[in-house]
Amino acid sequence: MTQLDWIYLLWGVFLAVVYFAVIPLVIFLLYRILRMARSIERYFAEAAATGVGIAGNTDHVKALEQTIQVATTILGVAGNINGHSDTIKTTLAVRAGANGQGGHP
Repeated sequence: MTQLDWIYLLWGVFLAVVYFAVIPLVIFLLYRILRMARSIERYFAEAAATGVGIAGNTDHVKALEQTIQVATTILGVAGNINGHSDTIKTTLAVRAGANGQGGHP
């Protein structure tokens, strides 16, 4: 065998190794990467749907805060009315007595 024949033989062995070992390995690894990417995409879609649901449910928190503010205001007004109820009672009794209706003071 001449030196050129050895080069062709080594080149042929190298091409056979690449063709039968490296290329199938690369295809297999690319397929695994594609499967993992699709899996990540599905998980992302689930997480996005969950996030949208959570965001939708937190809208009610704002309405609840407004309800609490209104209720606090109502309680304050009711407290003022309750605090002034003796004055209102006395005033009404005096007016009733002045009109001759014989109310209780």
